[in-house]
Amino acid sequence: MYFLQLKLSTLGTAKTGCKPIAFMKLFTQLAAYLLLPLCAAVLLAPQQTCAQAKLTSFKLQQIRLLPGVFKQAQETDKAYILKLDPDRLLAPYFTQAGLKPKKKSYGNWEDTGLDGHIGGHYLSALALMYASTGDKELNRRLDYMLGQLKICQDKIGSGYIGGTPGGVQMWKDIEQGKIEVDTFALNKKWVPLYNIHKLFAGLRDAYLIAGKPQAKTLLIKLTDYINGVSAKLSDAQIQKMLISEQGGLNEVFADVSVITGQKKYLTLARRWSHREIMDPLVQGQDKLTGLHANMQIPKAVGFQRIAEVGGDADFGKAAQYFWETVTKNRTVVIGGNSVNEHFNPLHNFSTVIDGVAGPETCNSYNMLKLTRHLFEEGADVKYMDFYERVLYNHILSSQHPTRGGFVYYTSMRPRHYRVYSQPDINMWCCVGSGMENHGKYGELIYSHSGKDLFLNLFIPSRLNWAAQGLVISQQTKFPDAETTQLLVEAAKPGSFVINIRYPHWVEAGKLEVKVNGKAISVDAQPGSYLAINRSWKKGDKIEVRLPMEISTEELPDTEHYVAFLHGPIVLAAKTDTTDKIDYKGDSEQFGGYRAKAPTYPLESAPMITGTEADMPKHLVPVVGKPQTYTATDIITPAAYKNLELIPFYKLHDSRYVIYWKETK
Repeated sequence: MYFLQLKLSTLGTAKTGCKPIAFMKLFTQLAAYLLLPLCAAVLLAPQQTCAQAKLTSFKLQQIRLLPGVFKQAQETDKAYILKLDPDRLLAPYFTQAGLKPKKKSYGNWEDTGLDGHIGGHYLSALALMYASTGDKELNRRLDYMLGQLKICQDKIGSGYIGGTPGGVQMWKDIEQGKIEVDTFALNKKWVPLYNIHKLFAGLRDAYLIAGKPQAKTLLIKLTDYINGVSAKLSDAQIQKMLISEQGGLNEVFADVSVITGQKKYLTLARRWSHREIMDPLVQGQDKLTGLHANMQIPKAVGFQRIAEVGGDADFGKAAQYFWETVTKNRTVVIGGNSVNEHFNPLHNFSTVIDGVAGPETCNSYNMLKLTRHLFEEGADVKYMDFYERVLYNHILSSQHPTRGGFVYYTSMRPRHYRVYSQPDINMWCCVGSGMENHGKYGELIYSHSGKDLFLNLFIPSRLNWAAQGLVISQQTKFPDAETTQLLVEAAKPGSFVINIRYPHWVEAGKLEVKVNGKAISVDAQPGSYLAINRSWKKGDKIEVRLPMEISTEELPDTEHYVAFLHGPIVLAAKTDTTDKIDYKGDSEQFGGYRAKAPTYPLESAPMITGTEADMPKHLVPVVGKPQTYTATDIITPAAYKNLELIPFYKLHDSRYVIYWKETK
């Protein structure tokens, strides 16, 4: 998406290898002075003499989803976006600018202190969905939002714009050094830094993704205002402010430095990076237990972006270690993390099972951002394996597939459930990120390095790569089927490589590939790419078979709970649909997103008998139902023996079980 448009694809590919230091210095200097204002470059650290393999993804405009579950989810999200009224989302901005709103603001979080945050997300959602679909009404709304925000910015006159109640005076107080901070408050305002970050990100996305020049103007004026305030503050004062949730401002400031080619914004990004979080990460220390998870993940995204733009090695170390420890030590089977929004102790996941407030969708939204950055830098398949796990099992499952609506908490407690937002009522953070999630499914299906193509995800889609004269479509029913097919619909004469991802979940020696009906030798291993180099022409066809096995995964501690997967897909079972539950969120400010119906005793939940190594053998496919299994031999008590295990992303409007307690 946006940061891919800020890279030079020629800077370090799998083919380039090492380059002379003098040349690289000259190259980066030229990029800084000549290219940054247009597309920008990733500057190498001074000591770096050999570039890593780097990948660049395509603009969303170059990808169109074809019929399938992701296309359906995209359309459902688009309908939700179009149900929202831009004038109601703009009302907080008009109010704070001293103007009369055209319509009354939405309620819930939009008129109780976090006013305007959904408006920022809405800009991003419109930009993403417009780029992904070309829908003219989305484009019209985006232009309208930007035009109305300009009126507000012009009225205030300082460059500031925001929806936070009393925000204009708050920033004047901060400029004078009057700073009162708490985790969820700054100068007695509800996370105003987090709030304004949504506007910053929305303006950036409107410019970089949807190509709106007006958004760039608004963005730079707003950044200049914050930069001016920051110039009057000490580093210690800024670090004090960062105790309050700030949502990833350091990332956006780094992006603005690239957009403008001005280093002062990169300096701003560094100053707005929370050292209390960063410094232990640089040392390889996980001190995240008990911290609010989604306060920290965007900071790590910003660390990585600063490393990419400025070559700051410590920032890169912090981001990399954060990703490693969160994904390896703090993540449950669906790819999400946290309990009741906070990181639980590393070796105690009991609250994951006992509590009802499981992984927050915003966390996975931001973890995918960080994962994408790291994948682009190193092309390591482990990042795509994680991305895929989260995409199917948390992101796709977090939207109701027919009526729409987004999930805040995905409960891991056996026999509990989820609730979904309503467009005119619920204005939670996960509504804002949710509108974005399902509008950008095309972002990592394909990547390229120079003229070589990488297939990363097995999602029905068509790529139009005009610069290479290549049009290629992917037809697949994955994961309901274990195959995918690539068809070359157009190609320039000449050879190039098509690289097929070999996921870790496909066993060694099991990947099968045919080109134009003829099997080819697969010399790659799981966790790599199979490179097929030839002169491609119109009509060429690649068929890929991806055998999926049933496996188990324990809860990441000593608790005896296990989950089932089919390849990368988490399997779950509907357990109760008879009790009367309203699966829609209510208007309560701090609770409408919670599944508040009574919990059922854990000891009455279905359990699994036997040893973990033998469990997959007992899952029996149900004829005529893809990815559906029974496990009558190992499920107890008897009342649950006929439960069907299905992909969790297909399970809605029911209590369910993902983690099964093991009994001997």
